[in-house]
Order: sequence, then C-alpha cells, then structure tokens
Amino acid sequence: MSRVYLLVEGQTEEAFVNELLTPYYARQGIYFTPIIVSTSPGYKGGMVRYAKIKPQIEKLCRQDASAHVTTLFDLYALPGDFPGKSSPTYLNTRNGKRKAEFLEAELAKDIGHRNFIPNLIVHEFEALLFVQIDAFEQWTDDDRALEPLRAVRNTTSPEDINDSPLTAPSKRILTVMTGYQKTFHGPLIACDIGLDAMRRECPHFAQWLQKIEALREVD
Repeated sequence: MSRVYLLVEGQTEEAFVNELLTPYYARQGIYFTPIIVSTSPGYKGGMVRYAKIKPQIEKLCRQDASAHVTTLFDLYALPGDFPGKSSPTYLNTRNGKRKAEFLEAELAKDIGHRNFIPNLIVHEFEALLFVQIDAFEQWTDDDRALEPLRAVRNTTSPEDINDSPLTAPSKRILTVMTGYQKTFHGPLIACDIGLDAMRRECPHFAQWLQKIEALREVD
C-alpha cells in the first residue's frame, strides 16, 4: 500500500482527486489524501505567495516519512516567488512542458525531501478538459457554441494551449460557456473524459501519473 498526500490549489482540484484519481488508484493500492493549500488563517485555496506554501509542503513531508507528498498546481499564474520563476532559463523557455519540468526541478531542490514529488499542470487544470470537447455538450444549449474550442483542439494539443490571460484554457472555456463554474463543471467533465484519455493526450500529466504508479514498486 502506498499513501500519497496531494496538495492542491482549490476545491476543483480536490474534487478531481476525490472523484477520479482516488477510486482509480485505490484499486492499485495507492491511496490519495487531497489537501487544499492554506493561504491565511481560516482561508484555503489559491496560491498568492510560494512563501506560504513551502512550510505546508515541508510539514507534510516531515510528519509522515513513510508516505509521499506531491502537488497539483497550475503552471499558469504561479506567484513570482516560486522557485525558478525569475530565472533566465525559465523566462527564455517557450515550451510549456519544459517550463514545468524546470520549475518542478527547482521546487524539488527547494523542498529537499526525498519523499516529495513535485508536479505542475501544463498550463492549468482546464487543459485536461480539452482532451475531449464533446464532454462539454451536455452543458450547452447549442453545441455550435463549442466550435471555437474544437478549432483550437484540432490544431493544438491540450498541454500546448498557452497561458495568456486571454487565451488560457479556462479563459477560452468561459468565452463560449459563460455559465462555466470551475468547481462544479470542471470535475464532472473530467470524470466524463476519464483518466486514460487524459494521459494519452497530455504527456506531462502522464509522466506524473507514472511516477505515482512507480511507488507501488518501491513499497
């Protein structure tokens, strides 16, 4: 049995873990415990400053050395004090996957615990939903409204949809589906798509899942 504490940004990611990842991996003997980051006393969710997140990661790593700790953070809009964010290497990198890998390596060095597995979503949670645009159809009155999403998906893989404030995955969805509620629609659409389809279309996400699955061999 492998236990994994998964630090997430908010309720959307928590629901994604509880409704999709947890039942999928429990059958394989890997058990997730999602934990929403604390931003201030009494408040949870979001990541305004890395300085507030680091102690939470370190505490989880120290309190249960027999378990593993990982993250489900968006590459999009990471705070400026995130490890490596101001590095010229990062600033000069255009490929999202390479950007995530660089920052994950910097995060691993900054945390420094052997039971920590850094992970960033390229570029944000909603990128996973672009794996299958048809999954949005039950939430629209007119499926033709989804054509802009289909057009992007026909030319761009989900993890290559960029992180501009105007064209990030979530912004594109809100443009065609003004009633989209991240915490409600996001996890439901993700469950309809399924984990296997996501890992086929999102190589960086798939690499993280492979690292999680490798924990079975360690134990």
